[in-house]
Amino acid sequence: MTGICQTLCRSLCTRSLLVLSSLFSNIYLARGSCQVRMKSPRERLDRLLVQRGIFPSREKAQAAILAGEVWVGGGRAQKPSLLVSPQDEIRISAKPRYVSRGGYKLEAALQHFGLSPQNWVCLDVGASTGGFTDCLLQHGARRVVAIDVGRGQLNARLRADSRVEIHEGVNARYLQRESFPDPFDLATIDVSFISLRLVLPRIVPLVRPQGYLCVLIKPQFEAGPRQVPKGGVVRDPKVREEVIQSLRVWLAREDLPCQEKGIFPSPVLGSHGNQEIFWLLQRTPN
Repeated sequence: MTGICQTLCRSLCTRSLLVLSSLFSNIYLARGSCQVRMKSPRERLDRLLVQRGIFPSREKAQAAILAGEVWVGGGRAQKPSLLVSPQDEIRISAKPRYVSRGGYKLEAALQHFGLSPQNWVCLDVGASTGGFTDCLLQHGARRVVAIDVGRGQLNARLRADSRVEIHEGVNARYLQRESFPDPFDLATIDVSFISLRLVLPRIVPLVRPQGYLCVLIKPQFEAGPRQVPKGGVVRDPKVREEVIQSLRVWLAREDLPCQEKGIFPSPVLGSHGNQEIFWLLQRTPN
């Protein structure tokens, strides 16, 4: 009878350990006792930043992560969904270089295309908070004309900068060449909820011959309704490629005085996760 009891006890103990192993990590026996080391809970980085009160919302946390301002351990965090434990060291850059993520996007594009706006007069279409404007100024632009359909969005520091000329409540699709008699050396375009097909014909004439247009293609606003899934995030690379090819065909058909000089996927995703693409055009003589 004693042998049967011992066998049952060993069996129950083994089963208990198997159950515990599904709940805890690193379960092991030592000197006849069961020691359990609980696995540290892991949390998404963006959620953890909000929980710790570092950012007021996940959107703000995600923007900082995508802008390269958040460090985990010894490396820069690459994505908001990174799983981290409470023990991981998290650092935030003391001061963002630009007023918004747009500055980091444009900086990468300027470097990729080898463009230097030093002493240039630039046009920023869809300025919003002013990320592109800020980037252009920090890279030596002499003056930036910032245009946006909204009002009151431009960062206060840029608003007070004498090198910035602000035009608020202006729809880019209705811009007239007469409004800007002096041509621009560079035009940057970052618009939402409107196709570039409606904007480019108005912007190209504002750029001097041999000047440049650095255009941000947003697939969700260029693709057909059936190509954009619910939520508005275009994840299919084939759709993005179709958007680019379609814009190329359209540009040739419109016979606008400009030519393509390069394509560059933005290393910083859009605010909702869309892969955006920079399209560099150069103005040609009429």
